[in-house]
Amino acid sequence: MSVYLYRWGRFAFRRKWIVIPVWLTLLILLGGVGGALAKPFQDQFTMPGLPSERATEILDEHFPGMSAAFDMNAVSGTYVIGAPEGEKLTDPRNAATLQAFVDKLGALDIVSKDKPVLNPIEYTKAMGEKAGINCLTDKGKPDFAALCSSAPLNVLSKDAPESVATIEVKYTIPKFSDITPADREKADEVAAEARANGLEVYLTGSIAQEAEAGGASELIGIAVALVVMAIAFGAIVASFVPVLTALIGLGTAISVIMFGTHWLTIPTFTPILASMVGLALSIDYAMFIVSRYKHELSVADSPEEAAGTAVGTAGSAVIFAGLTVVIALAALSMVGVGFLTYMGIFGAVSAAFAVLVAITLLPALMGAFGRFLFKPKLPLVAKHDPEDDNAVTNGMRVARFIAKAPALTLAASVVVLGLLAAPAAGLELGLPGGDSNPKGSSTREAYELQTKGFGEGSNGTLMVAVDLSKVADGEREQAVSELRERLASYPGMEYLTVAMPSEDGQAMLFTGVPKAGPNDQATKDLVEDARAAEAEFQDRYGMEYGITGTTAIYADVSAALLSKIIPYLSLVAGAAFILLVLVFRSILVPLTAALGFLLSMAATFGATVLIFQKGLFNLVEPHPLVSFLPIMLIGLVFGLAMDYQVFLVTRMREEYVHGKSSKHAMISGYHHGARVVTSAAVIMISVFGAFMLTDNVVAKSMGFALAAGVFFDAFIVRMIVIPSLLVLMGTYAWWIPKWLDRILPDIDVEGAKLAALRTKPEQETVELEKEPAGV
Repeated sequence: MSVYLYRWGRFAFRRKWIVIPVWLTLLILLGGVGGALAKPFQDQFTMPGLPSERATEILDEHFPGMSAAFDMNAVSGTYVIGAPEGEKLTDPRNAATLQAFVDKLGALDIVSKDKPVLNPIEYTKAMGEKAGINCLTDKGKPDFAALCSSAPLNVLSKDAPESVATIEVKYTIPKFSDITPADREKADEVAAEARANGLEVYLTGSIAQEAEAGGASELIGIAVALVVMAIAFGAIVASFVPVLTALIGLGTAISVIMFGTHWLTIPTFTPILASMVGLALSIDYAMFIVSRYKHELSVADSPEEAAGTAVGTAGSAVIFAGLTVVIALAALSMVGVGFLTYMGIFGAVSAAFAVLVAITLLPALMGAFGRFLFKPKLPLVAKHDPEDDNAVTNGMRVARFIAKAPALTLAASVVVLGLLAAPAAGLELGLPGGDSNPKGSSTREAYELQTKGFGEGSNGTLMVAVDLSKVADGEREQAVSELRERLASYPGMEYLTVAMPSEDGQAMLFTGVPKAGPNDQATKDLVEDARAAEAEFQDRYGMEYGITGTTAIYADVSAALLSKIIPYLSLVAGAAFILLVLVFRSILVPLTAALGFLLSMAATFGATVLIFQKGLFNLVEPHPLVSFLPIMLIGLVFGLAMDYQVFLVTRMREEYVHGKSSKHAMISGYHHGARVVTSAAVIMISVFGAFMLTDNVVAKSMGFALAAGVFFDAFIVRMIVIPSLLVLMGTYAWWIPKWLDRILPDIDVEGAKLAALRTKPEQETVELEKEPAGV
């Protein structure tokens, strides 16, 4: 491989005015086609096989249309209304204001006329009429709590009854991606008059959720990258070249994603993820190759030869580093969540383009800038060149210390990571709800007002759908009664609403209100206990039931994603192990690379639990971690960890292959690679850490976890643990069974075969002019 890349690097360097226009043409063509065929991004949540689907099946069969209320892709909206402090909504002035609001809401063009907007006071009055109960006045009657518990007015509240109400709205907007800023403004402004008259009115639901804005983190990443690369290269112009390749590679990747929207349902977060991955990787890979090119300029016969060698050696490492990222992201499709599949696949596309621009476009740009690439020099920074074998850099000092006391550095690193990992044992997962939104936002205020009026469990009720088709007619009433008694007896259940029969008489439907919130462990235990009882009722009566609702769905998704982590990690780790065996021609080096990643991941989970779940330092309010965080974190950080492993250890292997002892090969490779890995990690940490500047706690936790994962893996595992192990293992680190060595293809990442090419006469150049070899 190194020979082919070497030849391509020389050709691209020499024929720069062919290669660069070809890339620009490709960017323009793909951008034009992608823009012409692009359709809006759509958020469609699909995850087959969840336990809550059983309830949906019963609803669809016996209660047509009812399951639409739990469609996670539908546009939903709920207004939570509160009376002024010490007053009731039923007070004449407040009741008149509420009625005026209901009338205005019902007249909005985005509100469906198929389902009229109901005044919560009038709806509450009518709830118990069939049973002869008025839910506003008959609070002393025996059946009052059961018949009026599901009222949209908080008549059951002990502290402030009739002070809080909810209004659920059906919109004409087909899906979340179709919501416009004007729609959100209409939905909110309709309540302006009611607010002016003293009522609290807050909107929650998908229509109140703003689409996440991208771009800020990327801009911060570029700014930090320019500074870091200027320091790494000791020159100004060279710091712009990786950014230029990144923008071109990212532009082509985004064009492909836009092209894909014509046929596929691609989530709105996909281009943000692709931008984050593509930008950071493109800069990392280009910086790695440019750094090697700078070194080769001091030893090669010509800049063209230096470019060929840099692409042949560092470019080989980039290809395999990129492959690990591609595998880690593409493997997200095995999780079985539709939007994760597309995000993973197109994130992998972005990573692939990062590799392509690094090994094909970058040598042409190096040729185009020529002798100006490493000018103007930064005097203080350029004084110590890390690529100078005679220079004593900080990287060399650290490497020498590790070589002197490898057992000490290894033990200290493992202890630190182990202590940080300990809190991960208490990891709790959930999905974001109203309490995850920033204070002061409409959705957060709606959550808190509803909790105040109806209790915390009202934010995540359980819908119990009972299939009685296999139960004998004479036993149905008794079966449902016993089921309700069982569910009501669980300590986590606040109360149950009255059971509603289906029109065909074959099913019953009622709601359970938990005592705790949707993401609380007590609520998850309640769902699990309620489902576990089904076997008993099925054996006794033949009765089947399902439990759905946001609480049940959240619990199902969290459990399903948690169960996928081990298979997913096994798949990507196994594939990466095979790739690293090919790269390093070793068994122990790939094995230690994978084990080191487990250490850094454990520490990352522990630190994230401490900050976001336990509320350490009071930086954020404590919340369960979002269900998607672990698997997304593993996918992204694993790929980056293997990048750093390849960048650092390939140079160590190269020095070992060229005759140095295991210890001195580690020191020399560390000396040459430490600044590149450090710079790459700082850039990634900056990009990810920028997400912590947002108000959303989910974005904060994702940004922190990704930044922490890169920090622990790059600065502790790759730069302390792995070098320490290499010194301790000595020559055994590079051992491989002879039978395996014979059957493995010789990909020559370290560029050992390039030495023969350098000794060939000038006819090599003539041959390249006639028939340039591609990759």
